[in-house]
Amino acid sequence: MSIEALHGPDAGAVILMRWQRMGAPTWGVATLAYGGWISLTLGYHALPWWVVLPAAGYVMALYGSLQHETIHGHPTRWPLVNAALAWAPLWLWLPYPIYRDEHRTHHDDEILTDPVADPESKYAAPAEWPRLGRLRRAALRFNTTLLGRLTLGPALAITDFLRREARAVIAGEPGRRRVWALHALALLPVVAWLWVCAIPLWAYVLFFVYPGLSLTLLRSFAEHIASADPQSRTVTVEAGSLFSLLFLNNNLHALHHARPELPWYVLRRLARELPRPALRYGGYGEVARRFLLRPVHPPVHPLAG
Repeated sequence: MSIEALHGPDAGAVILMRWQRMGAPTWGVATLAYGGWISLTLGYHALPWWVVLPAAGYVMALYGSLQHETIHGHPTRWPLVNAALAWAPLWLWLPYPIYRDEHRTHHDDEILTDPVADPESKYAAPAEWPRLGRLRRAALRFNTTLLGRLTLGPALAITDFLRREARAVIAGEPGRRRVWALHALALLPVVAWLWVCAIPLWAYVLFFVYPGLSLTLLRSFAEHIASADPQSRTVTVEAGSLFSLLFLNNNLHALHHARPELPWYVLRRLARELPRPALRYGGYGEVARRFLLRPVHPPVHPLAG
């Protein structure tokens, strides 16, 4: 289905279609994300911490959503332009090319949730579980609750990723050293800007990176479950406007997996025109009520060999 098919033939719809065809909503998100980041870093010392933390977390999560949108071919038809828009390593720890390649792998529904094949799986492999220490198993169990995902989850995600990448670099995996060398170069202007703003790296991680990743993990917390049927592995969260904007409608995750090529700003209208998915939650409030202290799924994949 094309963008044009989602709108009527009146003049207002024609103008809207032209505006959307240029990717203007995504350019607006980029302006909000970068503008918010610059404003908050410049105003870091003038604002109380209880303002900086939620605002910076929201801006960082929005930037992550922008990166996700560029991976799927928006806002332009030129991949290099899209990549340049989201290349800045504001997260510090995550090189864009690795995120891009792993996320595209994740979109293969046949491997979705598989702890070996799906790089975004939150399950442990059955063969790996017995070899893990008691503390590690406890951490992974806690990470299946929403409280654990929001508090411990960012630390697990970052350390697991960096440990895996260190092994790849040491092993000489093709292209990895080049990616990390380019990432290090791209970090220089970001770190220089933080120095100009007199923000210590530890404070930037604490007030920007960690809460931003925590919000991102809120979105992904309940969106995939293990199932023998590949079409029954993706869940929709029917969020309100605040979270829908923050996640660029990626909370409509079943629709996104079915039509990953569609830009974020057509998903909500299309979702209203389609039957409601069977696997869904009524919002993140429902997710919190059900899974704040209870596991959303077992820590070990129940179907993987």
